[in-house]
Amino acid sequence: MAMQAQEVEELIRASFPNAKITIEGDDGVHFSAMVVDESFRDMNRVQQQRAVFAALKGKMDGPNGELHALALTTKAPE
Repeated sequence: MAMQAQEVEELIRASFPNAKITIEGDDGVHFSAMVVDESFRDMNRVQQQRAVFAALKGKMDGPNGELHALALTTKAPE
């Protein structure tokens, strides 16, 4: 089942309500996302990305994952 960019944003926003989130992609399975959130300030990039992937609540897991690929950029605000 394909996902919409808005659905991806809503999943991320549930865990990062104050983040600046930009989602691109329109084929339902391949997206890119930029997530800028203050909570990332003391995390390294791997920790930041793990936090975002956790927010996706398993939508990328396994062969039946709804979201096939997500190019992810994370950072704290400047």
